Amino acid sequence: MYQRTVLDNGLRIVSSAMPHTRSVCICVFIGTGSRYETPEQAGLSHFMEHLFFKGTARRPTAKEISETIDGIGGILNGGTDKELTVYWVKVARPHFSLALDLLVDMLRNSKFNSVDMKNERKVIIEELNMCMDSPQNRVDMLIDEVMWPAQALGRDVAGSKETVTAIDRKMILDYLPIHYLPSNTVVGVAGDITHNEVVDSVAAVLGDWPDGTPGSWFPADNGQDTSRLVAERRKTEQAHLCLAVRGIPRMHPDRFALDLLNLILGEGMSSRLFLEIRERRGLAYEIHSFVSHYHDSGSVSICAGVDPRSVEDTIEAILRELAKLRDDQVPEAEITKAKELGKGRLMLRMEDTRSVAGWIGGQELLLGHILTVDEVVSMLDAVTASDLQQVAQKLFLADKLSLALVGPSFKKGHLQKLLKF
Repeated sequence: MYQRTVLDNGLRIVSSAMPHTRSVCICVFIGTGSRYETPEQAGLSHFMEHLFFKGTARRPTAKEISETIDGIGGILNGGTDKELTVYWVKVARPHFSLALDLLVDMLRNSKFNSVDMKNERKVIIEELNMCMDSPQNRVDMLIDEVMWPAQALGRDVAGSKETVTAIDRKMILDYLPIHYLPSNTVVGVAGDITHNEVVDSVAAVLGDWPDGTPGSWFPADNGQDTSRLVAERRKTEQAHLCLAVRGIPRMHPDRFALDLLNLILGEGMSSRLFLEIRERRGLAYEIHSFVSHYHDSGSVSICAGVDPRSVEDTIEAILRELAKLRDDQVPEAEITKAKELGKGRLMLRMEDTRSVAGWIGGQELLLGHILTVDEVVSMLDAVTASDLQQVAQKLFLADKLSLALVGPSFKKGHLQKLLKF
């Protein structure tokens, strides 16, 4: 499945040979994100990710960086999350060396000049405006705020207009050597290439990268002893809601049981929520659930867009579905279906070099080890009906409920009374 090498400076290199493909994908994972930032730094990791694409000494402009990849038919992108930042490039196999050279040039030689910062600050503020104007995006932001109030895990990854406006070049240059370090970085590569070639190529360009002591993340305050609600009024045709409960950390032994429970609850068109809320009752066009796992916390979230007059009915119906999972064991046939759904989606992902590079690199960074597909399949297969019910009983509690709403006027007091099983 993969091979792993650690360079003398602490840089981890993981690769997976896929000789049947014609592409190679390189993912560079950095162990930093929004929960590594102070309140004053909110959005700094995301701002920096944008700036890495704006120019280096050898490629002074964003145009020259993008043309390097466009000129060979490749794909170049990046992303910032709460606990990691990733830069990736996918190219045809003959262009591996050029793609690696470009990524390393960006990460080690970006200029962060004042003109680029001024322009990109405006771009990010427009990104924030876009998210604020989207009720679906806004409710996603609000549910994090209500679950983890006044702390790093609850802040938007992109920060706010105020914090983005205050970010200056010194903040970036101070942050860079604390987090962008070889021992805090994983290079994941997948495609038609051998591990030895990957290691030789990466060592040649990153072997001299000086190391240091990486900065740490801010712990989550998971204390919650009563249900929480936040509602934001908007003149919209729909009301967008997100109902959530606290989940479990990434390394928790119940992680795969919860992931399977989520598949049963709200993944796909045969999930319980989709069948009940959309098919049987016609309350929503779109409803789904998802699980988030972090270093020391997590969540289970259910999101839907509904007629404002149907908000209360929808919340009550969702809570009934959660109560069923808590009070009654899931039938074996339904468990088997969910297991096959999870396994099938995972296996299909592994046909793509981008997915495989992300799979091995992301696990190495966040877990410190890599589970193979077969190992994950075995863990899913081992989950029992009793395991699922026990997880539901631990998590689906009235005093752990949080609700975020965006839409026309709500009766908050009445909605607060609905948050119970």
